[in-house]
Amino acid sequence: MRLLLAIFALSITAADWERAKPEDHGYSTKRLNALKGYLATIDTTAMMAVHKGKVIFEYGDLTKQSYLASVRKSVLAMLYGKYVANGKINLDATLEELGIDDVGGLVPREKQAKVRHLITARSGVFHPASYPGDDLAQAPPRGTQQPGAYHLYSNWDFNAAGFVFEKQTGIDIYDALQKDLAEPLGMQDFDRALQKKAGNTAVSKYEAYPIWLTTRDMARLGQLMLQNGKWEGKQVVASDWIKTITTLVTPVDDMNPPSARGYANGTLWGYGYMWWIWDDHNRVGPLQGAYTGIGAVGQYITVLPALDLVIAHKTVPGRSRGVTGSQYHTALMQVINARCVRACP
Repeated sequence: MRLLLAIFALSITAADWERAKPEDHGYSTKRLNALKGYLATIDTTAMMAVHKGKVIFEYGDLTKQSYLASVRKSVLAMLYGKYVANGKINLDATLEELGIDDVGGLVPREKQAKVRHLITARSGVFHPASYPGDDLAQAPPRGTQQPGAYHLYSNWDFNAAGFVFEKQTGIDIYDALQKDLAEPLGMQDFDRALQKKAGNTAVSKYEAYPIWLTTRDMARLGQLMLQNGKWEGKQVVASDWIKTITTLVTPVDDMNPPSARGYANGTLWGYGYMWWIWDDHNRVGPLQGAYTGIGAVGQYITVLPALDLVIAHKTVPGRSRGVTGSQYHTALMQVINARCVRACP
């Protein structure tokens, strides 16, 4: 009953997004309509663009709940902020100090990894993960890399980071998601009952924390990031934490395996604190300072501070072939190129 009341309270207090005519925001309706034509040729199920807090583009069913895949990690990075600020989470605590071990044991060097290394994918822990979707199959031998020295996208790191969050705060990730983000942001569709951990605990005892949201609620997370953690006058996430997690830690050219570097993965996203950071050697342009959450088969929350723009994009995993990084980048650039150079026609 308590859960049902909480969900009901969320639904009655949530305000819908305000819409705006694209031309009033310097964008061309004609060009954005052309984007709809492109999205219809790929497997996008929903997409929206928010400029200065107002929706200027929408496509598909923005109310469909589905799995965010690895965008879950970017959401966890946001949740960390409150508890880093109040001292409950110590980013420099080692796994050994926290009593973290795993099936078959971690090797001594791995136990020296810090929480900070987990959330930047630089732990040097190459223990198998309970949940697929990473680059562990191409990891170096266990114990060969000093913590902090080697980037590898590893679900062991991210799942252990989820465990650390719960261990140090005493709060379930999904309860924190509801209390610390969904409720303050007035998410229209958040459903606590959909959020359930998963993973093969015979392989690793640290489960993944899949998150289910709608596209229009994904956009709220992006807008919160764009607003430096502030929502309707309230500081929901500390602004200095937003700056920290969106700062480049691993440039594209330092990512591992080599296939993750440069244009080999379709775009130029380096890595920060569980957010992907645009890395084009600081060239000035619409993508300067951009960052994104990325999930398998086409889940994205992309923030472009230079344009005051947020993009939320998703597919429904399992119902399509998915949208590749290159296809999404094409769609993203079409939004950017829909800006009117002078007066909109």
